[in-house]
Amino acid sequence: MGKITVETCEIEGLKVITPTVFGDARGYFMETYNYNDYKEAGIDQVFVQDNQSSSVKGVLRGLHFQMQFPQDKLVRVVRGEVYDVAVDLRPGSATYGKWYGVLLSAENKKQFFIPKNFAHGFLVLSEDAEFAYKCTDFYHPNDEGGIIWNDPDIGVDWPIPEGMELVMSDKDTKWEGIKAFTEKYR
Repeated sequence: MGKITVETCEIEGLKVITPTVFGDARGYFMETYNYNDYKEAGIDQVFVQDNQSSSVKGVLRGLHFQMQFPQDKLVRVVRGEVYDVAVDLRPGSATYGKWYGVLLSAENKKQFFIPKNFAHGFLVLSEDAEFAYKCTDFYHPNDEGGIIWNDPDIGVDWPIPEGMELVMSDKDTKWEGIKAFTEKYR
């Protein structure tokens, strides 16, 4: 290995990956993904789709998941800075309903591996941000689920600066909490 450093999180399965960056006066080079390195780190997934989004400051996307076609995700920020969050929705998990957050930025170049059956979301902290991620299943538009971003039963501590106005899609303001999700689907 050696090209990446992998930190495990207090929620089993979540991993924060920091690539080795080779820099000089010209700029830098890094591998953003190498199957062999990730496999050695315990991330032996086949990614089938790459996605990228652009958002402005204050955009909060999430907390999203897929119902019948769950995806493992490997996420990173190409430009700007976001606070990225994963919530454990795995049936029978000792950490069900718990969340973990990490600051991802173009500067720190960290990546976040989020296994299947986690809800995922992020808040843009910089003026704008480009967010890129790999998925292990294709997007199925009729398979999307969500949990409200500010559910007090989960208690995500979003780093919302004073005066920041949140920008969300209609659907992200209407999701139910984890109790309703658990009653319906678990």
